[in-house]
Amino acid sequence: MTLDEIKQAIPHRDPFLWLDEVTEISDTRIVARKHLPADLDLFRGHYPHFPILPGVIQCEAAFQAAAVLISRTLPAGSNLAPVVTRLNNVQFRSMVRPTQSIEMEVEITERLQNTFYLKGKVTCEGKLSCRLEFACTATEI
Repeated sequence: MTLDEIKQAIPHRDPFLWLDEVTEISDTRIVARKHLPADLDLFRGHYPHFPILPGVIQCEAAFQAAAVLISRTLPAGSNLAPVVTRLNNVQFRSMVRPTQSIEMEVEITERLQNTFYLKGKVTCEGKLSCRLEFACTATEI
């Protein structure tokens, strides 16, 4: 999926859109990428002399990948969007630095009506940087 197709699927926009492309997608699994330019504004303050991507932003990128995946299961033309309702078992394993790219892999493990249970991981240059489990509920926006 291209950036334009991602924008059709989810309501997120710059400066808080953390997906550039979707490289794989099925009914229950998605793989997406985001390139992190050196001049990304958040690197100015986190941390000025040793910039790293905050772990919460890695989680957000996984949430957005999940939103794209879930959007495929929602009725066309609805005002429903997935909202994160739970975050469990988060582990941060390595730092992500400017000019690197992250890859988010998210899988739906269970669905109960409009609630989705998911697990995800974020990798950077083939190295695990974040692992998480979370839940989303499709909510009218």
